Amino acid sequence: MPHLASDLTPTTSVPLTQIPASGIRAFAQKVDDIPDLIKLTLGEPDLNTPEHVKKAAAQSILDNDSHYSAQKGTLRLRQAISDFLKRKQNISYDPENEIVVTVGATEAIAAAMLSLIQPGDQIIVPTPSYALYFPLLQYVKADLVAINTADTDFVLTPEALEQTLQSHPQAKAIILNYPTNPTGRECSEEVLKQLAQIIEKHHLYVISDEIYGELTYDFEHISIARYIPERTLVINGLSKSHAMTGYRIGYIVGPTEYISLIAKMHAFLVTAPSNPAQAAACEALENGDEDPIKARQIYHKRRDYIVDALNEMGLKTMVSEGAFYVFAKIPEEYGTDDEAFALDLAHEAKVGGTPGSAFGDGGQGYIRFSYAASDEDLPEAMARIKRFLAEKDDHQ
Repeated sequence: MPHLASDLTPTTSVPLTQIPASGIRAFAQKVDDIPDLIKLTLGEPDLNTPEHVKKAAAQSILDNDSHYSAQKGTLRLRQAISDFLKRKQNISYDPENEIVVTVGATEAIAAAMLSLIQPGDQIIVPTPSYALYFPLLQYVKADLVAINTADTDFVLTPEALEQTLQSHPQAKAIILNYPTNPTGRECSEEVLKQLAQIIEKHHLYVISDEIYGELTYDFEHISIARYIPERTLVINGLSKSHAMTGYRIGYIVGPTEYISLIAKMHAFLVTAPSNPAQAAACEALENGDEDPIKARQIYHKRRDYIVDALNEMGLKTMVSEGAFYVFAKIPEEYGTDDEAFALDLAHEAKVGGTPGSAFGDGGQGYIRFSYAASDEDLPEAMARIKRFLAEKDDHQ
């Protein structure tokens, strides 16, 4: 009889057979085959990659750039990342020793956790938060310390962090995600400074997932690395800002002692990133500062439309300040059973949204809709939801 994968799993990790898939993908698989479904589930930009970026990838292929790049990514791209972060965030990183180019931000998250987190480490995660963090933390046998932010408008407050650290003084790290997936909430400069002071006082390190940092509407994104660079690992990429999800280019930057370990794990996982994708990323970072601005204008208009539409229907939602999601409170008759509501909405109204509980306890009783969808699909989706809710009211 052949060995099962779980028989071969090292004792430093939980068998994969015991770990559920990411809640976002798991729910999408339940509803994706529904005929005529308008999918507002995944964070997949409907915009096309900018032409000048596509041409750079094509030119790389024509130039026979077909050999392995440096494992940490081409020096040109690491320099472009360094220049971009200096230009945008006024934070400085050495391209040689403090930057790793990864296969999407997803690989950066995984490589960081596999490299730096040991079994039993206490890792703080404000919830709701990106669903991938939870299975990865389970895999490395970390102890999740969740902070429910539902009562503080989905933003981590300094008071909540301080209180959590008083009861968990051995906590090793905190994962921050601003702008936040699923809520689109940002963290103000004042609050960010206070969080940084607390983190420094308690000797934590930070994994700061800033993949939506170029897509903010009400104020510019600020990285916590401005205040505590020696304690921060910044994760970012081109997937959302330049509509390059399929190119799979992300990066992680931080102090050399952390990055050297992550670079080693990264090499074990993927060897090196794709050359054409790296060429495209260089073009995006060197000559594409205007591209996210154009995308942001489109998403901003859609945000205002979908927020107004949902609020008029009675699905209370806060105005997101970044990313391309709205997080809406489900109807009272469903209580906190957001999956039941999302399933009914998919099967009966033919609109797909993601249950809030996929993002941790702080998301229970909510549903996430992505407005990275076409201008044709969004009005139709809102009309379908409105009819669905009206029919529910008629049957009560």
